[in-house]
Amino acid sequence: MASSTVQILKNGLLHNNQALVALLGLCPLLAVSNTVINSLGLGIATTLTLILSNGLISSCRHYILPEIRLPLFVLMIAGIVTMIELVMNAWFYELYKILGIFIPLIVTNCAIIGRAEMFASKNRVLPSLLDGFAMGLGFSIALLILGAVREILGMGTLFSQAEMLFGERARNWQINVFEDYSGMLLASLPPGAFIALGLLIALKNTFELRKIN
Repeated sequence: MASSTVQILKNGLLHNNQALVALLGLCPLLAVSNTVINSLGLGIATTLTLILSNGLISSCRHYILPEIRLPLFVLMIAGIVTMIELVMNAWFYELYKILGIFIPLIVTNCAIIGRAEMFASKNRVLPSLLDGFAMGLGFSIALLILGAVREILGMGTLFSQAEMLFGERARNWQINVFEDYSGMLLASLPPGAFIALGLLIALKNTFELRKIN
């Protein structure tokens, strides 16, 4: 059991990372990763969706006919995403407005549907929950790294507008990395996200090759 748990975590974080290896969910990954807080908000929402959808699908897997499994998976995921969207609308409204359409679009994230089909529908509940957590954590880490790099280069700050996620106590959490910094516009735009993601994937692949050698 311990070895399988470690393997599931390794798959989610490294070997099958949905953003850096499988290259799934790139639309929201590139669109909202211009700051750490935006990235963290989407990462938490995606991770919760993966955990809850994996658990629900795994618990119902013996009762789902193979012919209708994909429409049912999408329906279950849509219900979970709707609940998360309503919670964000109620308690994290400013962040919800910034993330906008990318919250409901979690339903169409191939990473979530893929884990439902490849893992949750074939395994017990606890391993499925762990798989959802590992995949979500790997996706969130990639989001956070992208968000940090793009925020530093684009605005010279870290944790800008942290109060949108952590409340008024976080209003002074912003770190000014560079003083009197005019910013790099490219880093804040979608092309900058593509460049940063490409460099991140190259760095990961280099690290993996050095481990093998």
